[in-house]
Amino acid sequence: MEDWISRKEHEEFCKRMEEEDHRQNKRIDILEDTTRQINSLTTSVEKLALSLESMVKEQEAQGKRLEALEGRDGEMWRKVVGYVITAVIGIVLGYIFTQIGM
Repeated sequence: MEDWISRKEHEEFCKRMEEEDHRQNKRIDILEDTTRQINSLTTSVEKLALSLESMVKEQEAQGKRLEALEGRDGEMWRKVVGYVITAVIGIVLGYIFTQIGM
């Protein structure tokens, strides 16, 4: 009958098991809170990534619009310079033809 334990030993074992259960329940609660925080952080990072992606697309679109605007100003300047050069050449040719009698 060595397999039998006394009531006192049994009660001590039950008490220790209850303490262990309580300790394990605290650890589980802490892990659940940590898991919630990680999930919240993951969601925030995902939203941040989507926002950043949207900002990059908008910045690319603005860059294209800026290039178009800069190109228009440059094109306008080239036209003005072309007209001035044409006028100067016309004046020079007119003066030369006037001098030679044509």
